[in-house]
Amino acid sequence: MTLTGKTAIVTGGSRGIGRAIVRRLADAGARVVFTHAGARRVDAYPGTQPIVADQSDLAHLAVVFDQVRDSGLDILVNNAAISSPTPIADLTTAELERVMTVNFTFPLLAIREALPLLRDGGRIVNLSSLNTVIPGPGLTLYCASKAALEQVTAVAARELGHRGITVNTVSPGATDTDMLRATNPPEALAQTAALTALRRLGEPDDVAAVVAFLAGPDARWITGQNIRATGGLLV
Repeated sequence: MTLTGKTAIVTGGSRGIGRAIVRRLADAGARVVFTHAGARRVDAYPGTQPIVADQSDLAHLAVVFDQVRDSGLDILVNNAAISSPTPIADLTTAELERVMTVNFTFPLLAIREALPLLRDGGRIVNLSSLNTVIPGPGLTLYCASKAALEQVTAVAARELGHRGITVNTVSPGATDTDMLRATNPPEALAQTAALTALRRLGEPDDVAAVVAFLAGPDARWITGQNIRATGGLLV
């Protein structure tokens, strides 16, 4: 697969799955603009351009897309997201607004912002989560925001199909990232690996490979789908 000559935007590309996606697309030849929160120093991988964007602030949409207004756009990957595990009884309106803005509103408006720049035959990939079908306690906001994004995928696929633009969701299962290990004890991770058909946790590169496929030319006949990249945790 080659993405030579293509321009991509990846949100949340400084670590974990996002970082693996950025590298995979860049290695395939794309110019990749990726966002990060600016909390730590981020080195640019060859062929990539990091920019600071706070996804809880919708004003930063313009900052992101200013980077490609002259070049145009071929690929948009909505990856950045936050999780704020809180029981329903303890939810606050501020927390609701923040999670929904980062996980749903910003990605939706990013698609809207991308449309005048996105070339015919372009690709949009939204990152969701297996938690929309296997929810857990305290994940109301995370699950709800990701489920809403899945519906955006379905509608956008219908709206943009006449331009040859594909829109798909990738829903990772348990993927070995800093976030996963920070929120789960080792015994829970071992149990999850044992329940997975491939008998291990996913790696960021496993998910990035699926995203890169959907971003490439061989996925031209796949749109409106939710690819559950779980290693068989859900079959």
